[in-house]
Amino acid sequence: MVARSNEIEGGGPVTTQAARSTRYEELARQLTGIGAVKRDLARILPPACPPGSAAVLSVLDRHGEMRLSRLSEFMAVDISVTSRHVAHVAQRGWIDRETDPGDGRCRILRLTPAGRALLAELGARYTDALEKALADWSAEDVDVLNTLLARLRSSF
Repeated sequence: MVARSNEIEGGGPVTTQAARSTRYEELARQLTGIGAVKRDLARILPPACPPGSAAVLSVLDRHGEMRLSRLSEFMAVDISVTSRHVAHVAQRGWIDRETDPGDGRCRILRLTPAGRALLAELGARYTDALEKALADWSAEDVDVLNTLLARLRSSF
């Protein structure tokens, strides 16, 4: 389908509803394709650190220590799922779970030095994978992609 526009008197082009729909349908297809990119990137994770575990570590690194409920909100998954991921990373010594001094029923989650070291390794793996996959892209194209993805995220 070809997007069509009409000129309005004294103004610029007016995009038709069909053209707008096609544009957003294509965007939806492209965003669905991002899922495949994310799955490919997940394959570079070490077997002991599945994507959910890596997400726990990343959120704690970015936002600091927190309770499980807050972590669950950041990860946008059910608290029971978050709890399983937390148990996994705690068993491996990547995070500490200490009693919250304000509420003894809760635990405060924080990264350990081992967790920070693993995050550094994961970051290097991701960076290497992206650099290889985008080797034929110009630096300007990568910068534009970063800018547009950041803008998309902020729009939501």
